[in-house]
Amino acid sequence: MPAVTRLLHTRYRVNDLAASVKFYTEALGLVASRRHTSPRGAQLVFLTTPNSAEEIELCQMPDGAEPVKVQSDLTHLAFEVENLTAFAAAAAAKGYALSDGPTVTGSGSIIAFLDAPEGYEIELIQKAR
Repeated sequence: MPAVTRLLHTRYRVNDLAASVKFYTEALGLVASRRHTSPRGAQLVFLTTPNSAEEIELCQMPDGAEPVKVQSDLTHLAFEVENLTAFAAAAAAKGYALSDGPTVTGSGSIIAFLDAPEGYEIELIQKAR
């Protein structure tokens, strides 16, 4: 049986595309690499992450669509950071405070979380040295 060859992107549906793009670009330093309207009328923004080929697609459906309601602990995106303390301080200075952590794991890594505008969790991981 043929297998897939690689992961291209992950989509997160949002209610407020502008607020979500602002969060991902300002708080995390991602880059909005392309924007377009889907054949179904959804507004799409693709975000790129340094050192990763995969993209994150943010999708806002046209007016009248059911609003997004993200349940707690449904899903999260995890990003590696070099220095979690410095990252958290820079994010807080821009108005994006940690929602949980920092916590040292059993492996010696340090993790923390930020909440994206729609309630999606963003995990930050400083790998053990």
